[in-house]
Amino acid sequence: MEAEENLPERTCIVTREQKPEGELIRFVLSPDGKVTPDLKRKLPGRGCWVSKSRRVLGEAMARKAFARAFGEAAEADAALPDLVASLMRNDMVAALSFCRKAGLATSGFSKVEDALAKGHVRLLLHTAGAKPDGCAKLNRKAGPDVVVLEAFSAAEMDLAFGRENVIHAALMAGAQTEKLLDLTQGLAQYENLKT
Repeated sequence: MEAEENLPERTCIVTREQKPEGELIRFVLSPDGKVTPDLKRKLPGRGCWVSKSRRVLGEAMARKAFARAFGEAAEADAALPDLVASLMRNDMVAALSFCRKAGLATSGFSKVEDALAKGHVRLLLHTAGAKPDGCAKLNRKAGPDVVVLEAFSAAEMDLAFGRENVIHAALMAGAQTEKLLDLTQGLAQYENLKT
């Protein structure tokens, strides 16, 4: 994973601000002229950049900024902002699954409680809508360096862990955990949510 300060700066086609690539979303044109998000910044072709914000992306579409940036007709589907959010969520679920496969994640209230007691937890996850009393009990055991998030739905947690009814999870420190944390913060930035 590249450190954000090592990424080149790009200019948002809407705000005209220069930012590191990690704070922007790259878009390319498909062969049939459709605006396509390139979250991993690897698709071929000339790209343009939009600030990582649903609101700014909506402005880009309303102002027809993509056509100006590409210098040709560019069709931006009305569902493009939702598609970007969905792709970001898919990346988060894949990263969480990878953390589990790498042995960095554990789930289940008792196992999470034990992991917190040992002090190696970097990220504490609760399924969105989990019972507040269980979350509060685990949150009290989390140290000051532990990030607590309710970023995943029940279906997403189940998918990432390959089993049903995953409510709480703890992720140990590691590069993959930091990548997951970056992805969740990126989605929060896009949706203008507090993390």
